[in-house]
Amino acid sequence: MDIATIVGILFGFGIVFGAIFAGTGGWKIFVNLPSLAITIGGMLCATLIHFSLPQFLAIFSIVKKTIFTRIPAQAELIQKMVNYAAINRRDGALALEQELTKIDNAFFVKGLQMLVDGQDAEDIRDLLDLETQRLQERHSTGKKILEFMGAAAPAFGMIGTLIGLVQMLTNLTDPSGIGTGMATALITTFYGALAANLVFIPLAGKLGLHSKAEATVMEMITEGVCAMARGDNPTAVREKMQAFVSQGRREEVKATI
Repeated sequence: MDIATIVGILFGFGIVFGAIFAGTGGWKIFVNLPSLAITIGGMLCATLIHFSLPQFLAIFSIVKKTIFTRIPAQAELIQKMVNYAAINRRDGALALEQELTKIDNAFFVKGLQMLVDGQDAEDIRDLLDLETQRLQERHSTGKKILEFMGAAAPAFGMIGTLIGLVQMLTNLTDPSGIGTGMATALITTFYGALAANLVFIPLAGKLGLHSKAEATVMEMITEGVCAMARGDNPTAVREKMQAFVSQGRREEVKATI
């Protein structure tokens, strides 16, 4: 689970609501259902117009996966790959079949299963590269949807503000109500800015980072499995895997053989 995302959202809303409750006027002046409907409802409708329904619905599972899916640590992955390379070198690919149930990464399991089935390195690479490419495309679409929502929310907040201003300016018979009317009109801008800058834009950025990290792990798995398919020894497999790690961290994540 990505604790940083959960903590950031909770503390962000906590700070905003804390300022609201601590301020004058009370929290009720910040609650306006028509304004909320214009901002969130308009944003969702615009998103549905811009993207297809399956793409829109897929964003929920992608965001959930971004927050709750654990990406394997590089050191842990390299050590596992070196261990499997040693088994493959010593006992053959079929000996890896009993290791498949111990792996909780479906992509890793697929690669090793292809190795156990006797497929060559080129075929394994073709399929695993295709899987990596499709994952990046799905995440790229999800990131675009979140970025669009982050742009649409403030826009519809401004539309709601303009509606409120028009309604207020058409009735200026009571000057004492101008301040209250102006405050109500600005609520939609507040909703749009809050949703965009605390939820949608940060989630789009986190999804981009998560996608890059997951793609790197998938590329490491691809290289390791293909190296085993070619019959490389554990030392050669380790060196290939460490090519994905920065020079300064290679000793830190160096696997034992």
